[in-house]
Amino acid sequence: MISAPLAVTLTVNGQRRQLLAEPRTQLADLLREQLNLTGTHLGCEQGVCGACTVLIDGVPQRSCISYAVDCDGAEITTIEGFDADPTMATLRQNFSAHHALQCGFCTPGMLVTARDIVLRLGEVPEARVREELSGNICRCTGYVGIVGAVCATARGCTPQESAAPIAAAALAAPAVAAPVENAAPRAAQPLKGGNSLTETIAIAAPPEQVWEAMGDLPALAACLPGAEITEVDGEAIKGRMKVALGPIKVAFAGTGTVRLDAATRSGVLRGAGRDGGTGSSAEGELGFALAPSATGTPGGTDVAITLQWRLTGALAQFGRSGLVADLVRRLAQQFAANLQARLAGEAPPAQPAPLNLFQLLWAALRARFGR
Repeated sequence: MISAPLAVTLTVNGQRRQLLAEPRTQLADLLREQLNLTGTHLGCEQGVCGACTVLIDGVPQRSCISYAVDCDGAEITTIEGFDADPTMATLRQNFSAHHALQCGFCTPGMLVTARDIVLRLGEVPEARVREELSGNICRCTGYVGIVGAVCATARGCTPQESAAPIAAAALAAPAVAAPVENAAPRAAQPLKGGNSLTETIAIAAPPEQVWEAMGDLPALAACLPGAEITEVDGEAIKGRMKVALGPIKVAFAGTGTVRLDAATRSGVLRGAGRDGGTGSSAEGELGFALAPSATGTPGGTDVAITLQWRLTGALAQFGRSGLVADLVRRLAQQFAANLQARLAGEAPPAQPAPLNLFQLLWAALRARFGR
């Protein structure tokens, strides 16, 4: 089955463009083939090397794994769009001064990422710069000159607010809360450079029963694929999240804090975790509220979720795809189904299976394109 091209409206480097793209067309292909913006380079074409990095609504993303139709209405900035940008001008000068490029193939994506680091973080230690750059591969320089150029550009700089729209709640490391009576949830704080979404999941059980189930932390964590609670100490908890990315298996070991309001059956959770193998980190915040179901099963519960997350390090590219929202929604659906089974008396698995992002991605693609 061949899908007909769809109309896509983008603002590319400040110019509004109306284009046609098949549902399968990646943003990188559209930029290169229809707009002749060949500064966006294609390397691995699977979101790993970072050569295709562009800004989508102010946030660096992999254009080789971002569908053009998903970007409808978005503002895109490619390497060609930074001619008048003072931070990029300084980066280019420092890249030259520090001999930070050789063949130049990785340079456009590296510069886009480097600019984000300077503006988002300001002056930070060299180790943090290396961690932030680890999602962009260079096969020539050995990174020494690149790191030096970024550090020189960031010297004396302070963090700036991201230009991307960010919601006011978040999720990252595995963490589930124990009820704290009469404790009003702290207001959620946005994460700079993070991804965010809102979602509502339906549970076929009354709110009081769902809220009570949240007190059993290990059992509740087992409802989330790959999650495990290892320690609870009042409002502080420790846990880990196992994730499978094809042959790559990682485990984010993290800590979290939680505040719940039993009167309103709502709460806010903040967490952070790190995988020792890849050096990748995750951080974020989750806000949720329970209410009687408005459209689902009579007597059931609607769980409204607002969340934001941010990945850094080698796995950062997996948090920037245009399909991330679909993946998170499907993860929420799996959690709802497992929680429903638990409330019905079915025991969760003793050992949580790793969250397989490739399986979720395939399911999202099938649902989106009907194949």
